[in-house]
Amino acid sequence: MRKNPYDEHEAYDEINVVPMLDLAWNLLLVFMIVVTASVQGISVNLPKASAAAGKVKATTKAITITSEGTIYLDSFPLTMGELEDRLRQYKAADPNLPVVVRGDEKIAYKNVIEILDLLQKLEISQLALVTQKLVK
Repeated sequence: MRKNPYDEHEAYDEINVVPMLDLAWNLLLVFMIVVTASVQGISVNLPKASAAAGKVKATTKAITITSEGTIYLDSFPLTMGELEDRLRQYKAADPNLPVVVRGDEKIAYKNVIEILDLLQKLEISQLALVTQKLVK
């Protein structure tokens, strides 16, 4: 009598990696979606820097200054006074509030300094300036 090739007691000669690859692709897709959605904001032309790297936490607040000089907190336009009030509220809720500052390359340096002065006044010490990586 012939043995059944699908007998449950037979040892496997090979490992099926397709489910493992499916899992890896799904994890990669989820990671890409989460990373791109973590910092929402306004599209600006960032200045270039030789070494630009860093991680943005989910609680990180993004301050964006457009080429017209409009200030955004995450994706909401604000005046300097409103920005100060909002940051003060966030700082009260989280004493280690991380903030990233994104400024269009065409804005005056004075605009960025005003934001940095405000952050220093509010004692926000976890700060990052966002740039594009310089392509050589």
